Amino acid sequence: MASATTHTSNDLLRSLAAKQTDQPQNYTMVAQSVNEVRELQNAPSISMGPYLIESNQTRLLGSISIYGQRGTSNEQIRLLYMNETALRIWMEMGKRPKLLGTHHRPPRVALLSFGVPFSE
Repeated sequence: MASATTHTSNDLLRSLAAKQTDQPQNYTMVAQSVNEVRELQNAPSISMGPYLIESNQTRLLGSISIYGQRGTSNEQIRLLYMNETALRIWMEMGKRPKLLGTHHRPPRVALLSFGVPFSE
């Protein structure tokens, strides 16, 4: 006789997925194409610092966090993981990022490319 509280692997998967969505989504994933990467001003590590200086927003340097990772196609050759402050500044700079989704934190293989490291 089976117990009334029998759980399946699908039940476990749903429960884990629910726990994951409870975490704040701190980073937005942005894809850059080959053509975008060819333009140096599309590299946050090169263009964001001077923009913050020129716009008198250097106080934000301690709250910006951008991680980068190599992509797998010409349309997504570089993936950036930007926290909310970084994404807001990026768009303020006139960039039109291709947004791919949000994540609680960047993947472990992504490297810090500008700003401060992720912290909880």
